[in-house]
Amino acid sequence: MIIARIVGTVVSSQKDERLVGKKLLIVRPVNLDGTDTSGYVVAVDTVGAGFNERVLVVAGSSARLAGGMKDVPVDAAIVGVIDTVDIMND
Repeated sequence: MIIARIVGTVVSSQKDERLVGKKLLIVRPVNLDGTDTSGYVVAVDTVGAGFNERVLVVAGSSARLAGGMKDVPVDAAIVGVIDTVDIMND
């Protein structure tokens, strides 16, 4: 899983019919301290996440295991909204 922050949306009027009705969000992976990493990913939202929220993203074949994604051509899916992250130090 990847920790990311929602930074935008993607609107596509022409797309695979299996993506109709799916919300596409732009997420930016973040470090554990919340700072941005490089790059962006477009992910299908399966949990109703909102702008600037930290989320859990799964990628690859795991994305197609998310709710409602069976047989949908996705490579990344948002599967959770993060409430807190606790780092345990030795």
